[in-house]
Amino acid sequence: MAKTFDIALESLGPQPTAVEKPAPLPLRGASEAPADAKSFYIETFGCQMNDHDTEKVEGLLLARGYQHVSTPAQASLVLYNTCSIREKAAQKVFSRIGDWKTLADGKIVGVLGCVAQQEGEGIFERAPWVSLVCGSASYTKLPDLLDQVEAGNHRVTGLSLDTDETFETELTRRDNRYRAYITIIEGCDYSCAYCVVPKTRGPERSRRSDAVLDEARRLADSGFTEIQLLGQTVNSYRDPSPRGMNFVELLRAIAADPGIQRVRFTTSHPNDFHQGIVDAIDEIPALCDHVHLPVQSGSTRILKAMRRTYTRDEYLEKVASIRAARRPISITSDIIVGFPGETEEDFQDTLSLLTASQYDGVYSFKYSPRPNTPALSMDDAIPEDEKSRRLAALMEHQRQIQMARNEALVGSSFEVHVDGHNPQKKVWGGRTSCNRLLNFTSPLDTLLGKYVSVRVTRAGPNGLFGEHAV
Repeated sequence: MAKTFDIALESLGPQPTAVEKPAPLPLRGASEAPADAKSFYIETFGCQMNDHDTEKVEGLLLARGYQHVSTPAQASLVLYNTCSIREKAAQKVFSRIGDWKTLADGKIVGVLGCVAQQEGEGIFERAPWVSLVCGSASYTKLPDLLDQVEAGNHRVTGLSLDTDETFETELTRRDNRYRAYITIIEGCDYSCAYCVVPKTRGPERSRRSDAVLDEARRLADSGFTEIQLLGQTVNSYRDPSPRGMNFVELLRAIAADPGIQRVRFTTSHPNDFHQGIVDAIDEIPALCDHVHLPVQSGSTRILKAMRRTYTRDEYLEKVASIRAARRPISITSDIIVGFPGETEEDFQDTLSLLTASQYDGVYSFKYSPRPNTPALSMDDAIPEDEKSRRLAALMEHQRQIQMARNEALVGSSFEVHVDGHNPQKKVWGGRTSCNRLLNFTSPLDTLLGKYVSVRVTRAGPNGLFGEHAV
């Protein structure tokens, strides 16, 4: 699976380790494909939700008899799984699939994900060599959609948002041998002024708790020890089954499985974040001590314009509740600079919120106008060079905070879930429970998948380095 990142250079959040990851697990129950089997190549762009969507698509294709190949030239089916969160996302998609135009003869070329949902059949007009356009809610229909393409239909779409079928993931291929994603909620019912998610992912719908718990149990039985629960607003989870579990009850139930050593969740919405979540993390060691709590702005005036449903002070009360926990809990966030009408005073409020919150990581963005969003028609647009200046100032401010917080950890020991190895440099890598990247040396040579104690010997703004405490 090819993976591209649009925000890597604009983020002081966790960055990929320099160690190599083990190969993905083969699809459970899938037979070995014959040598003349059809083949697929998929390129993924965007967030963890897109990563997991790609795992679902790969599983469906492998079960259908396709073979995975490493380049589009080798593939009979070429797919681009897209994200539309940033400005000009559609143009980037058309540029990328334009690169494939010369390869398209005799191949099926498809566009998946948020840009597919956003642009719909317009993709066929701009890129007639594309024959499949499918949004995330329709991935379980891919076998039928491919049947239509293979039968000669070259304008096949799967664009329904009125379905829960996206949760049916039994054929999911797992690209990490030790950590697995589970989607528990799709879509969003909030109406943030800048956000396209309600249009591209649809309304909020939660998955039945019995299906979530069954999948978690199967994963634990298959050797996965870390589970990450996913949703655009993961803590808004409302069990639609008669059992009626809330988010905290679901967390507790998954963490109670003896085969699961870590449970993470992302992304939380501040409006639905409450003391019960903090209490659960405090009480249950398997719940990771990390909360990703996007704020977007430190100015109450801008938060209101963004339709974020909380004030600066209300958000800081949530942060204070996390900091008051008996167990140290890491906090990361998302921030947008240059939203329409943002004054210098508003921006300074954001910088002061960084200081007050003491984040361990921040994903920062320049405001991007998105189609079909209320912010698109707002006045007082911020010039691009001013947005760039503010972004650079914010990143430097946050870099200093992260540097100081990480340096304070030198000499401490953390449990690391090892999922990468660079044999040439004899360096191992993994994440702590608080989601910090920690690369380390060790005299041992069989650490992948294990949980080991590592003493931190030095720190940088984006991660830690240490020694395995054998």
